[in-house]
This record gives sequence, structure tokens and C-alpha cells, in this order.
Amino acid sequence: MFSGCTALTSAPALPATTLAKNCYEYMFRSCTALTTAPALNATILAEDCYDSMFYNCTALTEAPALPATTLADYCYYAMFSGCTSLKDAPALPATTLAKNCYQFMFEKCTNLSSAPALPATKLAEYCYHSMFEGCTSLAAAPALNATTLASNCYYLMFKGCTSLTTAPALPATTLAKACYEYMFYNCTNLTAAPALNATILAEDCYWGMFRNCSNLNSVTCLATNISAASCTAEWLNGVAKKGTFTKAASMDGWTKDDPNGIPTGWDVVDYKE
Repeated sequence: MFSGCTALTSAPALPATTLAKNCYEYMFRSCTALTTAPALNATILAEDCYDSMFYNCTALTEAPALPATTLADYCYYAMFSGCTSLKDAPALPATTLAKNCYQFMFEKCTNLSSAPALPATKLAEYCYHSMFEGCTSLAAAPALNATTLASNCYYLMFKGCTSLTTAPALPATTLAKACYEYMFYNCTNLTAAPALNATILAEDCYWGMFRNCSNLNSVTCLATNISAASCTAEWLNGVAKKGTFTKAASMDGWTKDDPNGIPTGWDVVDYKE
């Protein structure tokens, strides 16, 4: 509707509380002078309803409140992608997620310094895909307390978050296909991996998880069954040249001097409770 209106500085009121599929998709895309967003009071969303709504609104400094607790597939897809002036994210209270619901939501929000709480404990396919990709000012990740995962749920979630120094705990012990694939790719200031307590890995689950984390020097992985296809492919490619890999005492199946297993130059120790 207003896509590419580069002189638009304020948005009209949007009072609807019942939404329809694609209703606000691309509505203010690349409105580069828009500084204030309209209130969005809907609590039940529809598929793609806010897809790319404020994409590349580079002057937007404050996001609207998002009170919805019932989400829909792709509902917040790329909603604030490229909003380079946005410093704070709105609260996201939903505890039940939908497929791709937060995908690319804050991608390339290079001034975003704090992440919203993510209270969901049961995830959906691709729900957090690239949610904070390229958020180079993000110094702390939100807690991730989910114990029921879904395929590709955390795919590329923090890719290129170069200010991130500490990873969130990952408490799930039952994994899903590609659940953590490339999750911390290019997080160059991350020094330690979260404890990885799952004993049985899933297909692609850790693929590229810490790739190019060039300062990463500590990994604790208690897996005892790593037979799933590509479960650790490239996962420690590009990490620090020296580090410590802590493994389950009974596990002798790791390959050494291998970015698909234990990297060259790393010490190996057995986990002690």
C-alpha cells in the first residue's frame, strides 16, 4: 500500500483486531523516513499478516507493541528486517509458536542491543529461523527454555551476531532434525559453547552450529550416539586453533583433528559431574 513511499513520516491508525491472510504484508516496506509505527492491537494473527510490514524502514526507532498470544504461520516474517535504527525489540508473549513465525523478524537490525524474552517451551518448524541474523550490536541472547524442539527451529538464529559473547543455555535433551543448524554461524566473539547434554543426536542437528566462531575455545558435548546423518558436519570449522573439548567418559567415537568432530589442536577431557 505504501511500499517505497520514502517521504512518509507517520503511519495511519490500523484499528483492526481481526486480521486476514497477508493483510499488512509489505505495507510500509522501504518507507525510509517513517519514524513511528501505528499501534497493532490484534491478539489473534493470520498467516503472513505482518510479513515485511516495516522492512527496511531505516528511520524507525521504536517498534509497536505486539500483544498477540495466538500466532500464525509466517505472521512476523521479516517484519522489522533492515530497521537499522531500532534499538529495542517489542515483547513477544506467545508461548505456542507457529511455523516460521519469527523468521527474519529482526534480521540486519544492526543497532538492536537487547532481545525480547522468548517464553515458548514448545517450538514449531523454522520458528526462529534467522530471527536475529546480522544483529551486530546484540550482546546478550534471550533465554531459550524450550525442551520440545522442531525441525530447523533455531536455524541461523544468531548468524553474524558479532557482539555476542555468551550463548544461551540449551536444555533440550531430545533433538529434532537440523534443530541447531548454523545457529551461531559467524559469531566471532563467542568463546564458549553452551553445554550440549543430548546423548543421541538427530540428523543435521549440529551442522555448522559454531562454524566460523573464530574465538570459540570450549565445547562440552555429552553425546554418545553420533550416528545420525551429518549431525556434526562442519560444526567446529573455523573455531579457535586451541581449545578444550569435554566429552562423555564412555564416548570413544569422536574423530580427532576434524572440524566434523574434534578440531586440530584441541585438548580432549572426560566430563566429570
